[in-house]
Order: sequence, then C-alpha cells, then structure tokens
Amino acid sequence: MIIVGSGLVNFTLLFITMFVVFGFLGHLPLNALHWIPLLVLITLGLAVGIGLFFGVLNVFIRDVGQVINIVLQFWFWLTPIVYMMSIVPEEYHATMMFNPIVGVTMGFHDVLLYNRAPDLSLLAYPSIFGFVSLLLSMTLFKKASEEMADVL
Repeated sequence: MIIVGSGLVNFTLLFITMFVVFGFLGHLPLNALHWIPLLVLITLGLAVGIGLFFGVLNVFIRDVGQVINIVLQFWFWLTPIVYMMSIVPEEYHATMMFNPIVGVTMGFHDVLLYNRAPDLSLLAYPSIFGFVSLLLSMTLFKKASEEMADVL
C-alpha cells in the first residue's frame, strides 16, 4: 500500500505539473478529463497484480528481480509512450495490442492529447488482464505467505 500511495502522490504531482505546462502551451484538455480516474484505476490494477506476482516469485527465485529490470526496459519501448501508435507499421498493431498497457496508454493519449474519450474497447483487455493478475497474485501471495516468512 505504501508503494501504491507513493506512486499516486508522484502521479498527482506530475499530473499537476503537466497541466501547468499544457496551460502555457494553450492546450487544456478539460472535456475528457473525467476519464483519468478510470485509466489510473486500470493502471493500478495492472501494476499491483503484476508487481505482487513477481514480488512473491522474487522471494523464492532471487534472479527474478534482475530479469524484471531488463524486461521492463524492453516493455517500455514496446509500449507507445514516447511515440504514437500511428508510426508503427500496421502489420504490427495486432501484435502490440497483446501488451496489456498499450490500450491504457492510448487512452491517456486520447484524453490528454486529443481531448476525447478513450476507446473503451481498447480498455477491456487491460481491465480483464489486471483483474486476473490481481486474483492470481493474491492467491499466490496467500498460499506462499507462510513459506515467505521462513525464506525471508
């Protein structure tokens, strides 16, 4: 909970800073701003579900933490965060959509850059993936909690 709270505080401060910059640039996407809590909730579900799963695995398999750092670097560049999906060749779009955070990222683009509602069909897969990963990681955590105490 501390990590999630810290991340939300960081997000809020950076979001406010971004809006100040948007204001100086004359771009205030106020019409679609009410979609941000949904996008943040989906992002949190994905982050907590995936993070808790690999956190439990890291207790038993110490190299998981090292591998995850490398995987996250690749994952960052395979997600349209610093580039738009439109520059990716069309034949790779379907493959990129397997990445659960792509739909959320495109939703943030829609809201913040284009001042329009996100495509809800693109948010279905990340929502389901996040929910399933939360269930899986919580189940894994409950089953492994006694053994984790011994290992730690």
